[in-house]
Amino acid sequence: AAVLNRLRGAAVVRPGFLSAAEQAVLSAELEPELRRRRYQYDHWDAFCGDTIAGLSLLSPSVMRLVHTQEPGQWLELLLEPGSLYILRGSARYDFSHEILRDEESFFGEQRVPRGRRISVICRSLPEGTGPGRPEQPPPAC
Repeated sequence: AAVLNRLRGAAVVRPGFLSAAEQAVLSAELEPELRRRRYQYDHWDAFCGDTIAGLSLLSPSVMRLVHTQEPGQWLELLLEPGSLYILRGSARYDFSHEILRDEESFFGEQRVPRGRRISVICRSLPEGTGPGRPEQPPPAC
């Protein structure tokens, strides 16, 4: 409960953010491009600003947030297809985040089988970069 209170407002999940029809349209739009590209293993969050937002598509998954200084403090978030998650502030800087592998994928006692998953990620620019600061090009987030 302490971790939940600590992250209230900093780690948010909006289930049903996209309808099934909207998910289908977005997935169909993304598929041709994804087939041409390699899988993205790298994690770019360290080079970006205060907010990370992601749309989860295709398969449900469980995201685990673990405090970087106190690993015994953790929280799991259920990401259903069509959900939007937002990490900012403490959830962004004080906690690591990962999507659980299929064999670890439980939300409480409930098994959450993992299939193919697409995550559309949006990240804010670091403070002091972007359109208002033309002398400083934005980083590759």
